[in-house]
Amino acid sequence: MPSNSILAQKQAIVADLAEQLKNSPAGVVVNYQGITVDDDTKMRKALREAGVKYMVQKNTLTGRACDEVGFYSESYELPAETTQEELNALVDKLNSNDKIHGILCQLPVPKHIDKNAVLERILPEKDVDCFHPENVGKIMIGDYSFLPCTPAGVMALLERSGIDVCGKECVVVGRSNIVGKPQAMLLLHANGTVTICHSRTKNLAEVCRRADILVAAIGKADFFTGDMIKDGAVVIDVGMNRRADGKLTGDVDFASVEPKASYITPVPGGVGPMTITMLMQNTLTAAKNTL
Repeated sequence: MPSNSILAQKQAIVADLAEQLKNSPAGVVVNYQGITVDDDTKMRKALREAGVKYMVQKNTLTGRACDEVGFYSESYELPAETTQEELNALVDKLNSNDKIHGILCQLPVPKHIDKNAVLERILPEKDVDCFHPENVGKIMIGDYSFLPCTPAGVMALLERSGIDVCGKECVVVGRSNIVGKPQAMLLLHANGTVTICHSRTKNLAEVCRRADILVAAIGKADFFTGDMIKDGAVVIDVGMNRRADGKLTGDVDFASVEPKASYITPVPGGVGPMTITMLMQNTLTAAKNTL
């Protein structure tokens, strides 16, 4: 059984969703579980070495949030042997269902599945993960209905904390399509001065020390240490890594960074809950757009 503090944290997340999303449109969560633990471990290692962010979203909490706010949801847990044609057919079925306003496909998918083909098959107006190329392009020009859930959650945290991005030196470490690239664009839309860093960036620590706002999204446990952060910086830890002892940790070494930061997000319990919140917000927006 989870501890009382963890239960309270989850209850607070769901309660917050319920308060924000009192109307009850439809939504759907597609949970695709198609790889073994060994394959997952190999994939994590390969992605980490390539500088790619890898995140797993807990559908149990998402489903609980849907139930609490009155969303109708469907979850499809497909076998690893599911073919491309079968998955495409399911997406088509959900696309044509007027009861369904939002669709997401849990990544990663098995290697025989063309991920891009699946994401592009989801109708843009139901793409609540904001992975469809049309929705990604709209972020670039600042004319969007949806935003990627994690970057949107980061922006909401900054806004709710009274942190003005305008004119700030913003450093985003990580250039994934899911977090790094859209995060940089949203900070730019908020008039931040944005630098994107990655595995080929020279003098990374020096660049990080310039940051008024640092977003860490590389998938390396405790990589960012206190000597890489300037006094008073705002530190957003998007990382979610598991230590050898099984405990979750972020990309930021919390113990050494927290004394220097003016604000810092914990892991777990920081950006993660906001990702779920923004997924609910996107689904609500999708439903309202059909009215």
